[in-house]
Amino acid sequence: MRRKERRGVKRVGSWTGLLALAGWLAGGSGAPDAAAAGMSQGAQGLLADRPGERARIEQALPARATARPEKPRRLLIFDLNVNYGGHGSIQHANYAFARMGEQTGAYKTAISRDPEVFRPETLRQFDAVFFNNTVGNLFEDAALRQSLVEFVHGGGGLLGLHGTSVAFTRWPGAHEDWPEFGAMLGARGASHRESDERVLVRLDDPGHPLNRVFGGEGFEYRDEFFRFHDPYSRNRVRVVLSIDTEKTELEQGRAFGVVTRPDNDYAVAWVRNYGRGRVFYSSIAHNPYVFWDPTMLGFYMDAIQFALGDLKAPTTPSGKLTPAMRAQEQLGWRLGVEAYTFHRFTFFEAIDKTAQLGLAYVGGLSFQRVSDAIPKNLEPGLTDDELRQIRLKLDAAGLRLLTYYIQDIPGDEAGCRRVFEFGRKLGIETFMSEPAVEALDTIERLADEYDIRVALHNHDAKGSPHYWHPEKVLEVVRGRSERLGACADVGYWMRAGIDPVEGIRLLGERLITLQMHDLHELSPVGHDVPWGTGAGRAEELFRELHRLGVRPVMIGLEYSHNFRESLPEVKRCVDFFDGLSLGMTR
Repeated sequence: MRRKERRGVKRVGSWTGLLALAGWLAGGSGAPDAAAAGMSQGAQGLLADRPGERARIEQALPARATARPEKPRRLLIFDLNVNYGGHGSIQHANYAFARMGEQTGAYKTAISRDPEVFRPETLRQFDAVFFNNTVGNLFEDAALRQSLVEFVHGGGGLLGLHGTSVAFTRWPGAHEDWPEFGAMLGARGASHRESDERVLVRLDDPGHPLNRVFGGEGFEYRDEFFRFHDPYSRNRVRVVLSIDTEKTELEQGRAFGVVTRPDNDYAVAWVRNYGRGRVFYSSIAHNPYVFWDPTMLGFYMDAIQFALGDLKAPTTPSGKLTPAMRAQEQLGWRLGVEAYTFHRFTFFEAIDKTAQLGLAYVGGLSFQRVSDAIPKNLEPGLTDDELRQIRLKLDAAGLRLLTYYIQDIPGDEAGCRRVFEFGRKLGIETFMSEPAVEALDTIERLADEYDIRVALHNHDAKGSPHYWHPEKVLEVVRGRSERLGACADVGYWMRAGIDPVEGIRLLGERLITLQMHDLHELSPVGHDVPWGTGAGRAEELFRELHRLGVRPVMIGLEYSHNFRESLPEVKRCVDFFDGLSLGMTR
């Protein structure tokens, strides 16, 4: 029997269901056969036997979305449990999350317990995945796991509630089976006290967009609050809620597992990036009443919009949030070390040095060796396992790989796509390159397809005849996608007699990323000195950048002098930038 589909919510439970889902996502109007597809038709059926609870959830739903969707959004809810009966709140969360999308028009929802939804051809049709209280080893297929991590790292959203912190563990006992999922989510563990523990929740970041609904005040709550262990670290995640240990009795009730941490740090909710992916987790979801609490639904609605990509929110790890870093968030600037600064070392050593500087971002370099254990250059052709090791190394250091220099991007379809696939798998936002002008048609098309920018880099007039001058770059990109623009290496500008302040004025919004230098003199032999101490008018350049409202993907700290012993001088550049950022936001 065919039944009319209601409000864009589907339950997927079979491969036939996946085929029907694909048609629905593509905009088909016909509803699949419910029995054949294994789908429940609409949110109403998700709590069909609890009409009183449905009414309470309905009354608590937010009336509108906080952010206007940039495009039609699709959320996949996955609620499978393995060797565990499942939390009683799962159906309530399914119903609430589905109805929030319907009520606000912010997204459509599909709900599944079928691991086949994680095939790339299906998963790519969603903007985010919500693992709803998923306990146990959900699927062991290596291809499905690879698909999920590439989806997130390449720019998809991931949400998890409560039991998701022990997803992909062998249950009972929560024995680790997929460490990268824990790294991606931000924590492992499910130790707790009673399921109605009374906690005073602190807003760790009162002004954070996801804390909007709390009005700047901490609050009391009763639920089952998890205590987490590795890989949880404030150097990896941006904590938005935590247990206020000064106002909470930490010894109340029975303990289930190890419920104390030596650092007394008990996070409740956080956001983060894993590569380009937007990740949200909260442990508040054990009890059904969470999902008829209008404040918590408002919180989760904003979290969904963050994961989908519509609500912009900072994700700099809490442990890196100095006053200067907060100032840079306000300015919209991201300072990172370009790998050429440390190219005499391996990329892993460059990661360590960048983390030592307290930064959150780094660039990559195609001709730099990855590590002693991976004696290959950081370039397309690395195996999936080698890419996984790079992802985990970046994550452990609390760094994101924003930019990547590759001298040439091929113009043929296969060669060009190979480069973009490499960028997608590493979560790269921008390629810096000097390709042949004839290759730009193919590069432009794939830049739009993959949503990866291409910044045309300049050396001198001989080395970069088409890109050495800002006007040359503007001529090449005129009429092309906004994803093509300039990587301004101001060191080469200054050596060629180009005023860097005037150069960024000329480029305007076509300035995609900045390779910043200050030189001891304005001549062809000028060499790097700490920012603000040379002839490059560094402060004036940054102030002009701010005045123009241009926000490069990364302000790259490229220090091309004294390569083996440059760390103290690089630190002076960071200090200059931090001081200037603070001064510009006071």
